[in-house]
Amino acid sequence: MNRTLISGGLVVTASEEAEADVLVEDGRIAALALRGSEPARAWARSGAETVDATGHYVIPGGVDGHTHMEMPFGGTYSADTFETGTRAAAWGGTTTIVDFAIQRPGESVRSGVDSWMAKADGDCAIDYAFHAILSDVNESSLKEMDALVEEGVTSFKLFMAYPGVFYSDDGQILRAMQRCAANGALTMMHAENGIAIDVLVEQALAEGRTDPRHHGEVRRALLESEATHRAIQLARVAGAPLYVVHVSANEAVAELARARDLGLNVFGETCPQYLFLSADNLAEPGFEGAKYVCSTPLRPREHQEHLWRALRTNDLSVVSTDHCPFCFAGQKDLGVGDFSRIPNGMPGVEHRMDLLHQAVVEGRINRRRWVELACATPARMFGLYPRKGTIAPGADADLVVYDPNAEQTISARTHHMNVDYSAYEGRRVRGRARTVLSRGRVIVDRGSYLGRAGHGSYLPRSTCQYLL
Repeated sequence: MNRTLISGGLVVTASEEAEADVLVEDGRIAALALRGSEPARAWARSGAETVDATGHYVIPGGVDGHTHMEMPFGGTYSADTFETGTRAAAWGGTTTIVDFAIQRPGESVRSGVDSWMAKADGDCAIDYAFHAILSDVNESSLKEMDALVEEGVTSFKLFMAYPGVFYSDDGQILRAMQRCAANGALTMMHAENGIAIDVLVEQALAEGRTDPRHHGEVRRALLESEATHRAIQLARVAGAPLYVVHVSANEAVAELARARDLGLNVFGETCPQYLFLSADNLAEPGFEGAKYVCSTPLRPREHQEHLWRALRTNDLSVVSTDHCPFCFAGQKDLGVGDFSRIPNGMPGVEHRMDLLHQAVVEGRINRRRWVELACATPARMFGLYPRKGTIAPGADADLVVYDPNAEQTISARTHHMNVDYSAYEGRRVRGRARTVLSRGRVIVDRGSYLGRAGHGSYLPRSTCQYLL
């Protein structure tokens, strides 16, 4: 039997903190015991391999429920492969991702899932699962949804944005939501009024407003909140749960809060870029603002306090990354002279845990809420709990020995993502993953990468475990 003992640390989960030792057997958590108790002393004498966590937190591995590895967009592909992206995630203390398999228009949902499964197979350093993106809502794809739910693909994303690419109209969205209501799946929504945004884009370019900052100006907060409101009402008509991705604006948060006050199964996700960056970054001189082009866009700084408050009140329930990196040279610069051609997306999978810990340092959230937002709730939201997202007997031994006092400066020179810039270049944060275990195997330790491509396993998921 392969046994590992993690001793000396403060175990932090979403529900409690305890000075406890953690026993791992054959890739799973076997037991926990209070420091100095007889079981803990017996484990120390048993000859188990010991990981000393003195002075550190022991937390569940992070669960990032929103990534885009090897994603096609705007004539190019996101820069991280499943191999490079999951390795970078491991460095940052994330041990599970849920990526998006894309149904291409005219093709089956199944073919999209099969294609993304083939991309990831044998390449992932950590465990992974998939949502499915619906680009064609018709009788055939609606039937496919039922079979995919049975097989563990239990969430489907639709877009109110990107006409001609991913866009679904209200009738298609309603039909998909009705199917989710029947089969138990979760509807995920990119909530922006893409039809209106395209008008504003056309007008801006005609007027010579071509710089990256105009990307944020045309994708107005009111068009995010309008789409969020519409998605909520469609979900109410369908009787389906709704998860709104990458919420960036106070007005959209207000729509979510109203829905949740009515007791609806409506949930919101935000991302570190909306909490730590702003429209000021989009307006950086020259073409530098292109580094920060993503959708929904970065908002004026005053929106940040509303997002933080919503994270404390649970009107926003999850922090994921929407990790979709494009290199500044050779990809982002496709949009020189036309902001609408800048590939939409930013790198972030490596730094989510550390940025959120910085929020703990600054008193914006507490330690348990940090773990809840980054580990436990995404695991529950996407049908992975309690295998992932917690430290309890029977759970996978996805564990992070986290140094809360380590200071680091985020930089493209030192990150492990396959992208030539950092959105957080020069930002100093306190806290860092020292030792990372995936299913009991140490994959990062004290600045050394010990993992390998292919260690990660595919995870069929159950339905959402977070319904009100």
